[in-house]
Amino acid sequence: MSQPTKRLEDLDPIGDVDKERGEFWIPNPFTVNLTPRNLSSYEPNQVFLNMAKGYFADIGYLSGADSEGDGRGVMVADFIDDLQPDLLVLQSGGGPLRLFANRFPPSSRLVVSLVGKESNRFGIGASVIAEVKGRRLMRQMFPTNNFSAAQASQVRFGLGQAQKVDRLLVKWPFGKTQEFRSVPVGAHIRITEGQSEFEVLSTGQAPSENP
Repeated sequence: MSQPTKRLEDLDPIGDVDKERGEFWIPNPFTVNLTPRNLSSYEPNQVFLNMAKGYFADIGYLSGADSEGDGRGVMVADFIDDLQPDLLVLQSGGGPLRLFANRFPPSSRLVVSLVGKESNRFGIGASVIAEVKGRRLMRQMFPTNNFSAAQASQVRFGLGQAQKVDRLLVKWPFGKTQEFRSVPVGAHIRITEGQSEFEVLSTGQAPSENP
């Protein structure tokens, strides 16, 4: 391994490299992304679909996102402005970046951003609770950070065919709770701590009740 303070230093193999068995040596690990090598033995990425009641189905082969390009990081975001979450995958091989657009049938969605005043700026640690047709869905504002990727400070709700959120609660880290009634779906809204009204940042098309 190269010295941390000498990123351009190449090191010789510590032993014989058996090329017939597929072994290889990279003199400088900081340049691995510049070589056509795959460090995960071409294991495909996996995409899991929530089937409810604690079951998930691997649909990677159906989605096209089961690339063998040695995925190293993933970012979930709405890249085509339709409120559907898309995937941006960072790879070590097979092309550095791949964008996978969400082609699932449109469903009701609500995206929430927070602006803290007494709490921290992005509302990190807040709980956002959506009550829809007797169901109670909770998300917490903890942006996921993984290797070479970070998510936006947002929470997302998939709401099926619902036409509105009956009640939306925000429990801020400093202990205050805000409540909003009849929140429209198909929107990205921003809630500011202490303000009685939310701001609509963008809108999408909500599905009809009888498609």
